Amino acid sequence: MDDSTDALHADPSHHRAQEQQAIDRIWDFGDPAASEERFRAAAADETLTAHGRAVMATQLARAMGIQHREEEALAVLADLEAQLEGESEAGSSVGDGADGVGADADGGDSEEEIAELRARIALERGRMAAAGERLDEAVPQFTRAVREGALGGSTFLVLDALHMLALNDVGHEEEWAAEGFDILEGVRDPRLKRWGVALHNNLGWTKHDGGDAQAALYHFRKAVEAADRYGTAGQQHVARWSVGRALRTLGRTDEALEIQRELALARPDDPYVRAEIEALAPPPTEAEPTIEA
Repeated sequence: MDDSTDALHADPSHHRAQEQQAIDRIWDFGDPAASEERFRAAAADETLTAHGRAVMATQLARAMGIQHREEEALAVLADLEAQLEGESEAGSSVGDGADGVGADADGGDSEEEIAELRARIALERGRMAAAGERLDEAVPQFTRAVREGALGGSTFLVLDALHMLALNDVGHEEEWAAEGFDILEGVRDPRLKRWGVALHNNLGWTKHDGGDAQAALYHFRKAVEAADRYGTAGQQHVARWSVGRALRTLGRTDEALEIQRELALARPDDPYVRAEIEALAPPPTEAEPTIEA
C-alpha cells in the first residue's frame, strides 16, 4: 500500500455538491438500463459545461458496465481519455477559449477538473475489472483514483476509491478502510459522511469472512449508525440485515431472528431476509406416520 491521502484537503467546499446531487438524482441502481438513457441524454446536454458532460459520460459508462457491456463502456472511457490527452497536448487552459473537457466556463481551476475526471475514469475502469475478478487490474485503477481525486480536491471521489480498495485489495482491506475513516473524521457534509456506511459494511464482511464475527458485528453496527444518520432507506435495511447475520454466526439466534422479522415486516418480499428467517427458525416438518397413526 504505497499510496497515501495525507495531503488531501478534506474541506467539504472542495466537494462539488451540486454535480454529485445531479448524478444521484439520475441514478437508479435497480434499473441501470433506464439510468443509462438518462446519462446518455445528460452527456449530450449542451446546457452543461464540457466538464459536466464528461462527468455524465463516466456514469453512462458505469451504467453500461453494470449491464455487463464492458466493451462499450470502455470505449466511452477511452474517448474521454483521448479528449483529455488532446487537451494536454494542445496546452489549453482556462480563459483560452477552449471547449474541451477540462475547460471551465465558470473560471475554476481546469487542472483540478481534469484530475477529477481522471479519477472518475479510473474508478469506472476499476469497477469493471473488479466485477470481472481481475483484481490485478482493479487495484491500480482504484489507487490512481485516490491520487487523482485528491489532486482534484474531491473528497467524495477519494472516499469512493478507498471504499473500493477496502473491498478489493486483499490483505490491505483494513488499512484502506482506516484511511477512509480518518477522512470522515474531518468532514461535515452529510453526503460525504454517508461513505461511512459502505466502509464499515465492507470491513464488517472482511472480518466476518475472515472468521472474526465479533469484530464484524462491531462494524455492522457502526454501519447502522451511519445509515440512520446519513444513509438511504436501502442502506439502513442492508445494514440491519448484516447485524442479524453476524448475530446468527455468533449463535445469538433469538436476537438475530428478532431483527430479521422486523425487516420482513418492512420488506416481506426480500429473499435474503426470508432466507435468514428460514435458517434461524426453519418451518416444522411433518412428523413421520407411526404404526399407531
